[in-house]
Amino acid sequence: MVYNEEMDKLLNNIVSKWKKVIKKKMFGGTGYLLNGNMVAGIYKDYYIIRLGEENANAAIKSPNINLLDITGRPMKGWVMIGEDSVSKDNLISWLKKAKEFVLNLPPK
Repeated sequence: MVYNEEMDKLLNNIVSKWKKVIKKKMFGGTGYLLNGNMVAGIYKDYYIIRLGEENANAAIKSPNINLLDITGRPMKGWVMIGEDSVSKDNLISWLKKAKEFVLNLPPK
């Protein structure tokens, strides 16, 4: 399945304003790296967002937010959110949390 390009446009509009963000094609979708660490992306019809384990565990208590699972093994610290499950403002809020988390990681 091809990734949702409209979702990617919105994501790109938000994160491209950050310094040191690079967009790459990944896992049949797109990934956005900040200081060399992936912070967010698009997989099929899902936003994938790196929040860190604590924030991800809190996020999955919200409806329609799940741990990222594209291989049959959920990835700790990552969530996936369907297009219809998040408003632009909520997406921006989640991305700010992801940015804060990733900026605390060592650059690659």
